[in-house]
Amino acid sequence: MNAQKPVIAIDGPAGAGKSTIAKLVAGKLGYIYIDTGAMYRSVAWKFLQTEKPFSPELVEKLAQEMVITFKPEANANRVFVDGTEVTEAIRSPEVTAVVSKVSAVGGVRAEMVNQQRRMGEAGGVVMDGRDIGTVVFPHAQVKIFLTASVKERAMRRYKEMLAKGEKVDLAELEKQIAFRDKQDSEREIAPLKQADDAEFLDTSDMTIDEVAEHILKAVQEK
Repeated sequence: MNAQKPVIAIDGPAGAGKSTIAKLVAGKLGYIYIDTGAMYRSVAWKFLQTEKPFSPELVEKLAQEMVITFKPEANANRVFVDGTEVTEAIRSPEVTAVVSKVSAVGGVRAEMVNQQRRMGEAGGVVMDGRDIGTVVFPHAQVKIFLTASVKERAMRRYKEMLAKGEKVDLAELEKQIAFRDKQDSEREIAPLKQADDAEFLDTSDMTIDEVAEHILKAVQEK
């Protein structure tokens, strides 16, 4: 791995702002940003397109056969599945409702981890998810565990959805995020947890720029 360009692993629960921060850090460093959450969401989206009942065998087969690609642009990381853009589609409530179930399937995770390792093997990448520092890149040079209170994370998601013109209930969002935390932390395969050598960063009272600067400083120190 290129010593000059480390792998930066950013883990944390749903709604912690991982992708926003990871994109910002990658842009400032000129690194590649890999949105691992979008990869699992893409599998969930592909599964929903089949309109078939859920089965581990089905989603594993889909994960192995589909081609996920990213096209970074100034304000977005566009996501494609087999050549079809799914950037917005994978953020739908329907996908959100099944993604944790899909990502808990061992074969799906194994395939996504293989793809993520291939994408990051040359270094110079910023990757965010729930098991980057523990499973995907346990030897990443910079590891951050990013979190915020459930209340704060729900408020951030609430504002984001309102800005898109979506009707949303804040109390319901809080419940969903707390439930997702429980699901992600308790699943058998690659549960959400902080790597022993990751820096814990509570962003409840920090601005996006403050968090990005903190991580950039950590990179410089390495």
